[in-house]
Amino acid sequence: MNHKFATTCFVIGSMLAPMAAFAADSDTDRSKPGNYVKDSVITTKVKAKLASEHLGSVANISVDTDKDGVVFLSGSVRTQEEADRAVTVARNTEGVRSANSKLSVKPEK
Repeated sequence: MNHKFATTCFVIGSMLAPMAAFAADSDTDRSKPGNYVKDSVITTKVKAKLASEHLGSVANISVDTDKDGVVFLSGSVRTQEEADRAVTVARNTEGVRSANSKLSVKPEK
């Protein structure tokens, strides 16, 4: 009897887990799935362009795009020039309305 109860609880928990994960998703406030896909495409384009620029600290730059096409850059770069270049690349990417930078300059030692 105890084994049957544990199995039932496991099955019910497994069925509810995806709903819990979906509820924790920060992008669930999007009104349409198309907006989320569009934002993901913009984020991917910005990341690809940053990688093609061969910025030394591109691995330390996080890119996020909100539903209005505003890109947020965060993380650390080695020089102010790299930070400025990352913002310029983001702003010049198709679909980006504006770019906000929270990049910090941390020179390598």
